[in-house]
Order: sequence, then C-alpha cells, then structure tokens
Amino acid sequence: MDNKREFRRSPLKVQLRIDHPVHGQMMVTTRDISESGVFVVIDDARSLLNIGEVFTGQVQGLPVEAPVVRLEVVRFEPSGVGLIFQHDQ
Repeated sequence: MDNKREFRRSPLKVQLRIDHPVHGQMMVTTRDISESGVFVVIDDARSLLNIGEVFTGQVQGLPVEAPVVRLEVVRFEPSGVGLIFQHDQ
C-alpha cells in the first residue's frame, strides 16, 4: 500500500469527545495526529460511522478548554477510524 500522506503523523494518545448527530456523545482515544487529521480507536467503527460523515470533536483533559473541531470520516482500519479536519470554507 502506497503512503500518500501529505503530512507526517505523530503518536498522540488523548481522550476525544465526539458529538455525533445520531449516536450522541462518544468518548474515544486518539492513536495519532497530523496537520490534516486524527486517527481514533473505536471498536466496531463501521457499524457506528460512515465514510463522509461530518461531526464535531473536542480533546478532553487539557488544562484549558480545547477548541471544538469539525471532523469527517475518511477511512476505516480494524482498530478504528481515520478522520480529517474540516475547515470552514
């Protein structure tokens, strides 16, 4: 499999609160992050999420409140799901 990533990923394990329009709030753990997105560990992600879905997320447990960001589902792996950051146009 070719690695077509534009940005380098860095390992990062933090709690991320996802606010999903159908499933409500979900607490997940990140695996890695880059300038363009984040990978989160979710059991059975394919039954909860669909490619192209957009929802919000916020890192939890920081000394200051983290910004709420828009995330889009772009790929699945057995251990979780790849999300890209959506920026306002």
